[in-house]
Amino acid sequence: MTEDVLEVIHEVVGDKGWIADPAGMASYLAEERGRYTGTANVVVRPASAMEVAEVVRLCARTGLEIVPQGGNTGLVGGSVARGGIVLSTERLTKVREVDTLNHTINVEAGVILADVQRAAEDAGAFFPLSLGAEGRCHIGGTIATNAGGTNVLHYGNVRDLVLGLEVVLPDGQVWDGMRSLRKDNTGYDLKQLFIGSEGTLGIITAAQLKLFPRPVSRETAFVACETVSAALSLFERVREDLGNTLTGVELVARRVLEFGTRHIPGVADPFSAPHPWYLLIELTSPRPDDDLRGGLEKCLGPAFEDGTATDAVLAESIAQGDALWAIREAIPEAQKHEGGSIKHDVAVPVSRVAEFVEKATKAVEGALPGVRVCPFGHMGDGNLHFNLSQPEGMETKAFLARWEEMNRIVHDIAVSMNGTFSAEHGIGMLKKDELAHYRSQVELDLMRTLKRALDPNNIMNPGKVVDS
Repeated sequence: MTEDVLEVIHEVVGDKGWIADPAGMASYLAEERGRYTGTANVVVRPASAMEVAEVVRLCARTGLEIVPQGGNTGLVGGSVARGGIVLSTERLTKVREVDTLNHTINVEAGVILADVQRAAEDAGAFFPLSLGAEGRCHIGGTIATNAGGTNVLHYGNVRDLVLGLEVVLPDGQVWDGMRSLRKDNTGYDLKQLFIGSEGTLGIITAAQLKLFPRPVSRETAFVACETVSAALSLFERVREDLGNTLTGVELVARRVLEFGTRHIPGVADPFSAPHPWYLLIELTSPRPDDDLRGGLEKCLGPAFEDGTATDAVLAESIAQGDALWAIREAIPEAQKHEGGSIKHDVAVPVSRVAEFVEKATKAVEGALPGVRVCPFGHMGDGNLHFNLSQPEGMETKAFLARWEEMNRIVHDIAVSMNGTFSAEHGIGMLKKDELAHYRSQVELDLMRTLKRALDPNNIMNPGKVVDS
């Protein structure tokens, strides 16, 4: 039966949409971090929503499992296949419409995020979603995982940027929810079911997204602080003084800055002396006459006087601003060169960021002497990547064997502070057990009820998020 349905699927998508040889399938079965290796009968690449729907209908009739896949840049094993077919959206690449008056853009799911940004810019507008994988990830995948990124503080995460969706349901029906309204109070907000569902409830084939006025003024500063508490106080002061011009606030520990300068070409320490912590601050405005530099200098003055800040570099050009951001963006790649890394994508209320860093650092160092704690990330919205690099001299395999132990320590502390163990990376396979451990039975039952209602045969990305 499987061979028969695969033959029909081949007819639907044609040779351009069909990959069956092992060499061609390899990149679709590899996972970003190398923790999982997938298996699949075939990779199919439909060229339209109608082709996606026909493929899904055929799979639904025969029970053939489907793993939807965008750019395959996820970090929790959400797009790893365990048999069945991989359905890639990479041929759904049309920018259907840019409506500059309504400030919306209508794109298919396979459009690369950087291309969405460029299409908006070409129309004189701005699409604010920005993250490390933006040159490879598909917009459909970022929606399916509710991605965050560096501009969440001002613009919100993906959930806040989506007005409408087109989705192929697990039975092959197409739900056309491509509305471009900012007010539409007509029953349940169905698009929210699919945002962040990681392809377990349907396949997003297109999206209607919000655009914003294009920033024309920008100021970037890299500010040194002695403690995380001081960095938090500085953030509070900048937010109060500079209001909605504050678009990015990233915390960087000294250790991860050193990793970047050690391993990533072009990354340089902007200071002549080391400091324990840094706050990367970005201000933007759509108004060319906004005195962002003056406002920033006025805000930082009292911070130097009372010791909240100890040093600062203010970018004198766009290139220098980009160089400061390169320090932050280099961290994940730089950490790879330091051996094994145990990742944590946590969030706590912003008011408790400093407390979390202190408690979690003390706890993991107590459990594993010599572990190198690497905190960095989106301090402005409480989302930290509290990564751990292996102790110097420790075998990588032995270190990674402590993954679950370290997870429990860090996640327990985050959750005890009304936080979460997954702020922006999702659940996938990697964090299924954590979801079951930390979420209430009522919440898990609600998720399973939704899954069974929409996907009763459990063909849509099975084994991810929750079991039906």
